[in-house]
Amino acid sequence: MNWEQIEGKWRQYAGQMKERWGRLTDDDLQQIAGKKDQLVGRIQERYGIAKEEVESQIDAFSKSLSSGSKTTQKSSKSKGAGR
Repeated sequence: MNWEQIEGKWRQYAGQMKERWGRLTDDDLQQIAGKKDQLVGRIQERYGIAKEEVESQIDAFSKSLSSGSKTTQKSSKSKGAGR
């Protein structure tokens, strides 16, 4: 999933981000509002991780969202096929 899609559905994914990076607060996520560079900075600040590592984690997270949405779409199609 590209970052523009994540930014567009920020509220939907914010909860999953909070699960992944539990030190982020609701206020953090609200202030970040989908801005990737701000997310990187806030994770660096909260966890003391190098920027490259944070970007790698975020990329892996966004890929997991992509694979999760494909699985959901396949499940929905197969459920509708029996009707």
